[in-house]
Amino acid sequence: MKLRNFGSIFAIAAMALALVVTAPAAASQNGGSEHLSLTGYFSPGSVTSGGELAPSIDQIPPHSPLNKGLRHTSAAGTPDIPGNSIAGGTGTAVAWNGISHFDQRHAGTGAYANTQFSLEPPDQGLCVGNGKVVETVNNAVSVYDTSGHALTAVIALSQFFGLNPEVVRPAGPFGPFISDPKCYYDVAANRFFLTELELEVNSATGAFAGPSDQLIAVTSGGDPTGTWAIYTFSTTDGARAGCPCFGDQPLIGADANGFYITTNEYGIFTSAYYGAQVYAISKSALATNAASPAVTHIDAGPKTLSQGGLAYTVQPATSPDATYATANKGTEYFLSTTDWSTGPAIGIRANTIEVWALTNTGSLNGAPALTLSNIALPSELYAQPPNAVQMDGPTPLATAVHDNLELLDTNDDRMNQVVFANGMLWAAANTAVKPPNGPVVGGIAYFIVSPSDASGTLSASMALQGYVGVSNEDVLFPSIGVTPTGGAVMAFSLVGPDFHPSAAYARVSSTSGAGDIHIAGAGALPDDGFTGYDEITPSHGSARWGDYSAAVADLNGNIWMAAEYIPNATRTLFANWGTFVSEVAP
Repeated sequence: MKLRNFGSIFAIAAMALALVVTAPAAASQNGGSEHLSLTGYFSPGSVTSGGELAPSIDQIPPHSPLNKGLRHTSAAGTPDIPGNSIAGGTGTAVAWNGISHFDQRHAGTGAYANTQFSLEPPDQGLCVGNGKVVETVNNAVSVYDTSGHALTAVIALSQFFGLNPEVVRPAGPFGPFISDPKCYYDVAANRFFLTELELEVNSATGAFAGPSDQLIAVTSGGDPTGTWAIYTFSTTDGARAGCPCFGDQPLIGADANGFYITTNEYGIFTSAYYGAQVYAISKSALATNAASPAVTHIDAGPKTLSQGGLAYTVQPATSPDATYATANKGTEYFLSTTDWSTGPAIGIRANTIEVWALTNTGSLNGAPALTLSNIALPSELYAQPPNAVQMDGPTPLATAVHDNLELLDTNDDRMNQVVFANGMLWAAANTAVKPPNGPVVGGIAYFIVSPSDASGTLSASMALQGYVGVSNEDVLFPSIGVTPTGGAVMAFSLVGPDFHPSAAYARVSSTSGAGDIHIAGAGALPDDGFTGYDEITPSHGSARWGDYSAAVADLNGNIWMAAEYIPNATRTLFANWGTFVSEVAP
């Protein structure tokens, strides 16, 4: 693995990580082993604001991964629901505009100034600890205090991770393609973690070159404005047919012993798909910036083939405090959905979810010896959601390309963020729903699961499940934040014929379910981004919206949320998305 030159603002450290591939129950690939690297350090305090640039120099990426928007689901029926009411008042204690497309596009200083592409969707990461709020959005990051005051500039993630700039205008060279940021503050380790996927490109043309990596940044202390250590490991998997591959949408979680990343493995140049991959790393090794922590790789995809398809989007759980599952020498839980569409002989299953347990995680602090198990848990019905309709309004990009008001892409019904709190797993997914007196719309199915693996045999029960939906409007991309005592708030976007895309939320009780919907940040305009117009992005058909939102608890018993919405703010030529950060009491 190459060591990158980070320049004068970085202290260089070349330290090796060792990859360990396990083989439990024929569920692993024969990938061998390789060395991974702690490639250097970054200090956000070394970056100052680069100022504003004119929208006229904007540019969109020349490509994206072949399978980046590939769906794995198809409609399996539409549940009828009673619907939720929209309450007045925001109910937020603190709120502010987070990173916008204008901020992301113009992030970067020095050699990184004016090197960012215009990007959609704005995948949303958020983590909170020690009085600091870290927001990361494709492809930028910033740190705030809990009153919303910016403590750093909006930093380009290429600069943060020490990569070459995305594009040196007007025609290159090109730097790596990066995407899908996630952020997590671990209370026990007192560390912030930030992850991103990376695909190498031909520096002269910007075309994909084949290798792919997973990037991990870990603070050296408890302050995200201080020093971060930067790790990288390969996800290329060149041995399988249809590869080189990459790990799409890396998801993160942690227990007492480990830090976990899961991905969906796709071919970069082909339609190959190999399902969910699990990577486990000693949390204490990362927290201490150890020279050579092992990365244990488990191929989880085939573990659900007998039920109808390859496992996908296996979401690891995070914890809001230092309370973890300790059975079996340490247990990390995961959840995933099961809406496979693999042919008429197998059919479509959309009334179960998968519960997963990775056990003996204490071994990550020595010689890793992990066991991954999973069971199917009967659930309420969920189904592929329809694209979301918008309220009309000014759309200068649509006018320029002579197209109609775009729809918003709801993606599919994969599992979103999972939290292990108060002994239960909390999660939600997009779904189609049918509220009273209205059409089928995009809604949310949520699940509160009680897991057990005390004897080494995984079991689980559904403590509560339900739906969130509004007549004639769409709600999409949920994330549930949960306090240690089980107070929960679900963040999502709300849009429809009567609402511009807005940041919204609903409180969730483990006994009575989801309550009224509150609008934390009211959208001011329609979404008007380049991915929704065929003249710019051919054959897409709808605008890419955030693949996920974020909601996390702090140790004071509050829930912090971040979701995409459309503010009345400075835009670029190609997009006008913004994000909204807010805090509520559950």
